[in-house]
Parts: sequence; structure tokens; C-alpha cells
Amino acid sequence: MTPPRTTGRGLASLIATWFGCGKLRPAPGTWGSLGAIPPAIALSYFGGWPLLLAGAMLAYFVGIWAGARHAATLGRDDPGEVVIDEVAGQWLTLAPLALDWRLWALGFLLFRLADITKPWPASWCDRRLPGGIGIMADDMVAGLYAGAAAAALGWWLWRLPCFPLP
Repeated sequence: MTPPRTTGRGLASLIATWFGCGKLRPAPGTWGSLGAIPPAIALSYFGGWPLLLAGAMLAYFVGIWAGARHAATLGRDDPGEVVIDEVAGQWLTLAPLALDWRLWALGFLLFRLADITKPWPASWCDRRLPGGIGIMADDMVAGLYAGAAAAALGWWLWRLPCFPLP
């Protein structure tokens, strides 16, 4: 029997680790979320919230494939280095927020909090869903929670709009 590999190679691993962000230590999920910010700025700047939301959905569906493939390569269910789920969840969080550094900083912090604490049903998704869907779904739920909370707090604190026009 061949022992499981300790590193993945190929396109699936590159995507799953978000171009190596997931291999940074400590806290690979935080590094993955940070690595999601520069492309999110570009997507939001050029296409507004609709393009960022489309990017989040594309990252979700590609992440199901890439995360499952990378995890299978390593022989583990949900390796910490798989951070494409953080990318998709972070983009989902930022989509309803105006391109304003205060909102994005708040969105980043709230997403990390929701991703770590996994409020229901994110915790259910994390424990019960198999394969790539299980890797990705809990972060999408966390992204929904964090985006809604950041939009509400941003409006309350700074009267900044949700879903600004592109």
C-alpha cells in the first residue's frame, strides 16, 4: 500500500490552496481569506457586486472539484491547506458591501469569526456533508452570515449602502 502524499500537485492543488496561500502558517484559513482580497478588489471595481457574487459562485463550484481532488490526493477529508473555501466565502461576504475599506475590514473580521465558530447551519454542513461540498458549504454559510452582519453594521455605523451600483 502506498502512503498518502503530503503535498498535492497540479491545477486542482493550486486552486485548492489558492496559489499556495493555504500552505502559509500559522492560520492558513486567514491567509486564504487575505489572499482573496486583491482579486476581490479588482472584481468589485470592474463589475461591482454582481461580478464579485459571480466570482464567489464560480469559486464555490470550482472549489468543490479542486478541494475534493486535493483532499483525495492527500488522503484526508478536509485538509487545512485547502483554502478555496475561504476565498469563496470571503467573496460572498464582501459582495453586498460598498468598496470601502471600513466595510471590507469589518467583513474580513466577521467572516473569519463566522468561519471559525461555525454557527448553525455551517456547523451541520461541516460535519455532515461529504467531499468537496462539505469542504465548501460551511464557508458559504459563514459568508452569508458575515455579509449580512457587515452590511447591517456598516449601515448602522457609517450609513454606507448595501449592494452599491457597479
